[in-house]
Amino acid sequence: MRRVTSTQPLPRGLTALIPDARARATPGERAASQLLHLREATVPVPVLAAAVELIAPQLQDPDPATRAAATAVHTRLLTAIEDAAPGR
Repeated sequence: MRRVTSTQPLPRGLTALIPDARARATPGERAASQLLHLREATVPVPVLAAAVELIAPQLQDPDPATRAAATAVHTRLLTAIEDAAPGR
């Protein structure tokens, strides 16, 4: 009997029970998902601008849930950048 060793960790928790035919999430998809749940944070404006750039490609994702999350996060980030403008 031959023993097979996997170098990749097996999925755990609820996600292990859900079949997923899509490829692994991209960094932008993960960022959009995580940032959507963020309610308040203090970060420099350049970090917000970088997040806007990172999430922008997900605005055209074929998955409607990813698009919706990316759009919501993108809008929040742009609003935060505008609110941080001098003179406000």
